[in-house]
Amino acid sequence: MDKSAITKTLTQYMAAWNEPDDTARRALLGQCWSDGGVYLDPNVSLAGRDALATQIATVQASRPGARLEFMSGIDVHHNVVRFLWRLVRADGTCGDTSIDFGEVGPDGRLIKIVGFFGPPPALP
Repeated sequence: MDKSAITKTLTQYMAAWNEPDDTARRALLGQCWSDGGVYLDPNVSLAGRDALATQIATVQASRPGARLEFMSGIDVHHNVVRFLWRLVRADGTCGDTSIDFGEVGPDGRLIKIVGFFGPPPALP
């Protein structure tokens, strides 16, 4: 799979996080997220497209008007990706930042995303 196809998949994934309409969000996820895809971040561990769609709706409800935006390009090697994003609140201020790592399956859809919020920990 080429980088442009993976970039399109990640762009659809980010669009799903920003889509307020449940039907449209699920359609986007159908294009970019595998049926049994696994999503992990410091607050949640889930599997499946329906579970991810529900989690996105929950996050949106807790942060009305907020959106996610890329803070970096999409780094790709083999079938693995990494990218940075940030939360932009409705008033334009920035909240959480994250570095996400993911894996793309043979069909071109994401099979795993693992996110880490905030800056990396300091050395001891």
